[in-house]
Amino acid sequence: MFFKNPDTDILKEKKLFVFDMDGTIYLGGRPFDFAINFIKNLRKSGKKVLFFTNNASHTNPFYLERLTRLGFEPTPDEIMTSGDVTFEFLNRFRKGKSVYLVATDELVEEYRAKGINLLKGDEERADIVITSFDTTLTYEKLENACRFIRKGAEYLSTHPDYNCPTETGFIPDSGAIAAFVTASTKVEPTYFGKPYKETIEMIGEATGYSNEEMCIFGDRLYTDIALGKRFGVTAVLVLSGETQPEDVEVAADYDKPDFVFKSLDSVNDVMFGK
Repeated sequence: MFFKNPDTDILKEKKLFVFDMDGTIYLGGRPFDFAINFIKNLRKSGKKVLFFTNNASHTNPFYLERLTRLGFEPTPDEIMTSGDVTFEFLNRFRKGKSVYLVATDELVEEYRAKGINLLKGDEERADIVITSFDTTLTYEKLENACRFIRKGAEYLSTHPDYNCPTETGFIPDSGAIAAFVTASTKVEPTYFGKPYKETIEMIGEATGYSNEEMCIFGDRLYTDIALGKRFGVTAVLVLSGETQPEDVEVAADYDKPDFVFKSLDSVNDVMFGK
């Protein structure tokens, strides 16, 4: 299916290039060589780069090591996750509150080290329940989360992604876990990560760029592209991950990307040539 893009010179005017990770610049443990080449060309031309993933099952040191190993040459200040955005919300607006966190040990240890008052799960009540992409999920964790929410805990989720793309197919992500909790408790979480305003605000604060100076590249309509469309950031969809061409055709206008490319290789061609 062919998509007719508007004038691609718009992309050349942008100053900050925000990249989703899984499905956009790599898939599982396999980097897209053309993504490495494109990002090198951006750096050479004086553009700034930020890697932002909704995948909060890992923390920044993990992504720094992975991106370095895969050849993207990141610096620590170029990496941000939905876990960072959620922590910043807690630190600013829920300081000192007790939190039951359904997440990997990696995220749990990071939050504990940063001073979040984390519960074990056997307490009577919690002020807040947070669910995330937990690859160590157990029924006990789900039961504890639902019990706390029924007793009045505020319910938050690091990000809404239903599936995480891997080299062997999709696996259930944070949104699927939240759907379980909501089905049981009838309580919808407040989500962070893409496409929510806390994310774009944190990106702006961290980088100093306005929304108009940014563009975002991603493979999901309801997270990556929606973030751009909601907040005036040029949104570029690549078809190297979750979204299929037919999904774009039926998407609501507010979720339709400004540009559609097969992959970042095609973006590199229009911006820098072969």
